[in-house]
Amino acid sequence: MTTLDRPFIPIGIAVLTVSDSRTTETDTSGATLIKRLEADGHTLAAYEIVKDTIEAIQAKLKTWTHDDDIQVIIATGGTGLTGRDVTPEAFEPLYDKAIPGFGELFRMLSYKKIGTSTIQSRTTAGLSNGTLMFALPGSTGAVKDAWDDILSSQLDSRFGPCNFVDMMPRYMEK
Repeated sequence: MTTLDRPFIPIGIAVLTVSDSRTTETDTSGATLIKRLEADGHTLAAYEIVKDTIEAIQAKLKTWTHDDDIQVIIATGGTGLTGRDVTPEAFEPLYDKAIPGFGELFRMLSYKKIGTSTIQSRTTAGLSNGTLMFALPGSTGAVKDAWDDILSSQLDSRFGPCNFVDMMPRYMEK
């Protein structure tokens, strides 16, 4: 892990909270994510809370993946095992390319903090229409872990040997 000698490139990040019960006042996970991404120098391009339905989640994702101001979408909530947890089912059909290493790395890091309970997370990531999409668990702790231990560095153009930002101009290559 190296900090490369080049400028920081801020990117537009949309935050999507998936919940039937949270409001902007009670969405601590979304607020935590917004605080962290802005503290790191990125732009909050959009923020919304949607209900736990595949249709509502996909409608927002499809809109945002066609917005030139949004390079990354990070969702929080709906990645567990209950009947209402449908975020992975909404995300995965939209992927042009899956990023399985994200979920694997998240669960590995999470295991060090919460033990085998991490097996219940269906965290997922992929690329859709040139936009990076990450689905995180809804807990504030999980959001902190994902941002602090993975996304902060991978969304930093100065991080090496490689990062997501360096590859953004090439995501739509044929």
